[in-house]
Order: sequence, then structure tokens, then C-alpha cells
Amino acid sequence: MIGSGLLAPMADEDDFSPDTPRAREPAQRSQRGKPMLSLKGRALKLLSMREHSRVELRRKLAPHAESAEQLEAVLDEMAANRFLCLERFADSVVHRKAARFGSARIKAELAQHQLPSHVAEAVVNGLRDTELQRAHQLWARRFGEVAPAPQEQARQARFLLARGFAGDVVRRVVRGEGGPDPDSDLDDESPS
Repeated sequence: MIGSGLLAPMADEDDFSPDTPRAREPAQRSQRGKPMLSLKGRALKLLSMREHSRVELRRKLAPHAESAEQLEAVLDEMAANRFLCLERFADSVVHRKAARFGSARIKAELAQHQLPSHVAEAVVNGLRDTELQRAHQLWARRFGEVAPAPQEQARQARFLLARGFAGDVVRRVVRGEGGPDPDSDLDDESPS
């Protein structure tokens, strides 16, 4: 049945060689056989997992960019579409780190990401209000009781200082001050 005329002879315009405009290039594949993502696709994938600063995203995308101009264009597009937002990134860092670190440590991390000072200051000022409470919660999880010996108090103080809590806050926590007030729990439960 092959010779019955079902197949038309091939014309020159039906040529599928690579120099013709109708030829489709096969999708590039990684070593694992998955399709490779474009630079924009990689940026969106990273941003879908968590917030990134512009500096951090640039560092992660640089090995995959063909040029610095291409990378900057993608970063500018992400920022223009509000996929890349410094305020959201700063809030994300605070949300992830506030329970374990003091405001000095979080401020230093934000500075590493080269955030504008007004963004970092706004976030850190909010943290200072809860510094004593957060330090006491961390201290209670780790140690639980006031140390009787000065050497143990110094060890507890070093633990909190290394995590970026202010010196006056550390002194109060190590002495046992700043814990939750037992009377405040009763006030919160009373009907209004």
C-alpha cells in the first residue's frame, strides 16, 4: 500500500534542516534529562521557595547567566513585577530568625544583603520592643533556671550575647528577670 499515493513527494520547502525557519530546536536538557530553565524561570523558582534579596538572587543566578546585562535585566523585571521586594525580604528574615537571635545579629544579616538602611532600621526597631521577651524564651528553652555559680552565669551570658542580644537584656535574663509575669496570664483570661 505504500506505493498507492498516500505519501506525497517531498518538496524543497518541506526541508526540515536546521537552517530553515520552521525547524524546531529540541529543548535543552540537563544531565539528568530534565528541561533546563531559563534565567527568569530559575529566578521565579528560587523566589517561590522563599524571599531573596537582590544580592542573594544575583549570586545564585550568576553562574547561569550569559551576561551581566541579561542578569540585571531579569532582576529589574522581577523587581518591577514586585516578585523581588526588599521589605518582604526583611520581614521574612525577621520572621525566620527572631525567635533565635537578637536584633544586633539580625541587623548584621540584613546589612550583609546590602539592604537600604531605612528598611533595616524599620525592621530592627520593631524587634527591640520584644528583645527581653525573646531572649528570656530562648534562655528558658536552653537553660531553664538561674545559674548559682558565676561561671555558669557567664556561660549563659555568652550564649545570649553570641546570638546578638543586647548586654543589658542579657544581664536581666541571666539574673532571672524578664520572665513571663504569672499575674499577666490571669488578666488575659478574664472576660471583658
